[in-house]
Amino acid sequence: MRTEELDYYLPPQLIAQQPCPTRTESRLLVFNRSDGKLIDSRFSSICDFLSAGDCLVLNDTKVLPARFFAHRKTGAKLQGLFLAENPDGAWEVMLRGVRKVKIGETIILKSREKPQTETFKAVLLEKGTEGECLLKVETDKTAETVLEIIGYPPLPPYIKRNDEPKQASEDKIRYQTVYARRKGAVAAPTAGLHFTNELIEKLKNKGITFACVTLHVGAGTFLPVTTENLEDHKIHQEWFSVDKENTVIINETKQKDGRIIAVGTTSVRSLETAAIDSRIEAVKGSTNLFIRPGYKFKIVDAMITNFHLPKSTLLALVAAFAGLDNTLAAYEHAIEQQYRFYSYGDAMLIL
Repeated sequence: MRTEELDYYLPPQLIAQQPCPTRTESRLLVFNRSDGKLIDSRFSSICDFLSAGDCLVLNDTKVLPARFFAHRKTGAKLQGLFLAENPDGAWEVMLRGVRKVKIGETIILKSREKPQTETFKAVLLEKGTEGECLLKVETDKTAETVLEIIGYPPLPPYIKRNDEPKQASEDKIRYQTVYARRKGAVAAPTAGLHFTNELIEKLKNKGITFACVTLHVGAGTFLPVTTENLEDHKIHQEWFSVDKENTVIINETKQKDGRIIAVGTTSVRSLETAAIDSRIEAVKGSTNLFIRPGYKFKIVDAMITNFHLPKSTLLALVAAFAGLDNTLAAYEHAIEQQYRFYSYGDAMLIL
């Protein structure tokens, strides 16, 4: 498949820069694959489209405050994204503005609440051509502890932010699902951002069950596909886990002919990686499953997802599930109706 087939034009003003004031009042585009029908609704009304016996599968990963600001001793500004901490304590990061920084040079990591304070020093150990770097932070604290002092929510680059602490405090709440519990992601599973605890209780009262998987979303989720053919793209790896307790819930739902409704593309990848025929098994490890048109789904019957970037692996996954022509038609409708796109945008329910 040619990557160009996943392209579409999005007016820049439709890229959401702030979340909807109320999580559940995001708009919801409902698409039925059986008849191609589109319904414009609100996320607060999602109960109307689900039935007792359905199972919603959530990704319970918790987003780290992985974005940070730094500067050289010359005063030149840097912006980083924490990716992982190596066994020896070195940080794997993406560092914007690193081109002129020399190997062995010390940079200053700035405190979030007191940005003028030299909180931590870090030595640049390695750097690559695309901004990937290895830093040795001069501290005995864990990366997680340091990030709580210097870190900001790791919003994607199309959401414009500076180092304003007040805005960071708001994003810390809204760029996190209400059910997040396992730290490790450097990007949010954004389809889950529309849920509130009250809505979850309402769904449970209707007879809908819930199961959880964990997939720590990585920075690679935002990378565009640059190869001419989609099949030539090397997808990023992400750590995931499906435990025994939730495996039982999901398999029992399938046995009773209930629908498995994945909340987000990350839940889809976790479920389909763990699938054996029409069942799943408890498993944890890394997944590089690349779901694209032509893929045969084993577990997922329906999906809740946000609207994704053109020529992205996430859009390819949605096209594999809903059909390419159907997906592009739904996106065209969403654009005409002025839906809000991407991480802080509106949602789509594919039945």
